Amino acid sequence: MPRSVNHVASRAKRKRILKLTRGYFGARKNVWTVAKNTWEKGLTYAYRDRKNKKRVFRALWIQRINAAARIEGMSYSQLMGALRRAGIEINRKVLADLALNNPEAFKAIVAKVK
Repeated sequence: MPRSVNHVASRAKRKRILKLTRGYFGARKNVWTVAKNTWEKGLTYAYRDRKNKKRVFRALWIQRINAAARIEGMSYSQLMGALRRAGIEINRKVLADLALNNPEAFKAIVAKVK
């Protein structure tokens, strides 16, 4: 008795992954094994970079806060320490947004903790 293989399902699976690799360069878009490996590797990069994104944004917020704080005559660490002592609980994301888009509000916060 010949071996039964579900060609419909396996072709559909290949088609689905090849559709996901559309736009890749060279053999990465149309050669099954290369495309599959590239797609799987892309998933690991996506997982890794979802974690890295948080680090990168936190670093950006800190740089923005530091730049705005130095205009007001304080360093980043002095400002964050003063905020903690004053009991002002404001996260870095909001603080960086204020520093960039609403300098008056940022000045008011710095004046409150000085």
